Amino acid sequence: MRQTLSNIYRLGVKELWSLWRDPIMLVLIVFTFTFAVYSAASSMPETLHKAPIAVVDEDQSPLSQRIVSAFYPPHFMPPAMIAPAQIDPGMDAGVYTFVLHIPSGFQRDVLAGRPAEIQLNTDATRMTQAFTGSGYIQQIVLGEVSEFMSRHRGTAASPVTLETRARFNPTLDKSWFGSLSQIINQITMLSIILTGAALIREREHGTIEHLLVMPVTPFEIMASKIWAMGLVVLVASFLSLTFVVRWLLGVPIAGSLPLFFTGAALVLFATTSIGIFMATIARNMPQFGMLAVLVLLPLQMLSGGTTPRESMPRLVQDIMLAAPTTHFVELGQAILFRGAGIDVVWPQLIAVTAIGAVFFGIALARFRKTISSMA
Repeated sequence: MRQTLSNIYRLGVKELWSLWRDPIMLVLIVFTFTFAVYSAASSMPETLHKAPIAVVDEDQSPLSQRIVSAFYPPHFMPPAMIAPAQIDPGMDAGVYTFVLHIPSGFQRDVLAGRPAEIQLNTDATRMTQAFTGSGYIQQIVLGEVSEFMSRHRGTAASPVTLETRARFNPTLDKSWFGSLSQIINQITMLSIILTGAALIREREHGTIEHLLVMPVTPFEIMASKIWAMGLVVLVASFLSLTFVVRWLLGVPIAGSLPLFFTGAALVLFATTSIGIFMATIARNMPQFGMLAVLVLLPLQMLSGGTTPRESMPRLVQDIMLAAPTTHFVELGQAILFRGAGIDVVWPQLIAVTAIGAVFFGIALARFRKTISSMA
């Protein structure tokens, strides 16, 4: 047992030195846990942020001025006042995403109770902002008209008062969710890529034959790659959580980081085994890259980190229970977002451990078969 542990340790140190001499992988690690995390948190695609808007105010009335003054950052840029002839050139050039056209006599028609029309031009090529922003603008215009009319016509107070309380994210800041979810996704992605690349690098450089003549077993070779690459991912994710998420983005961490990284270590046990299994199937790095796309996309998109699992078909939910990322997303969100303790996440910890043991056994059997064919 002592010799086995010594072999696993020394082989793992060799993997770390090999990684240190691979500048491409080092750049990938740094990029994944810095810029990728920051960009995912600060550029949420569904967020309406500083959308350019212009207003054609032909009415020049107090009501139209109220509507114009209702658009302000951070959702919209300060409105640009333009003439009707500037609408089409401005939208064709992509200068404005929204152009609100208030016709002459708008306030007069509203006060007289006659049908009043207002035109909203939207650049639908900016699909996400167009959909979200159109709803925002409609609510703003109707709200300003309603408040303006309430000075002249009384409205009955609603018998029901609805109080909204946002738990775990009181300001509804989407960067909180984006950054932490990206950390969870990057742990999965990088662990598979690093471990698989480490084995393929051995094969391409011919050093796997050197290992075959050494007094080491396939179990020791595989275990060394798992602990070495897993340690790199754990250290990188810890630094990213500390400096990028908490310091640069100012996102608070609600739960226990030791508990989260305990769960992450168990997940890495499974995902690194998946990486080794994929490396035994692929013959070279290009094949491994294509295979990684087929594996990583379902793991990230169907595990609940991007969209809630409840919105997926029941069959997909049941199939994804066999994926370690499904339980890791539940575990990570519960700890980092809601401050859950081990009394809440212990089912996910057990599930991840069991899945990791199964994947490790499958990968080890496949690795032994591959080694035997090369011997």
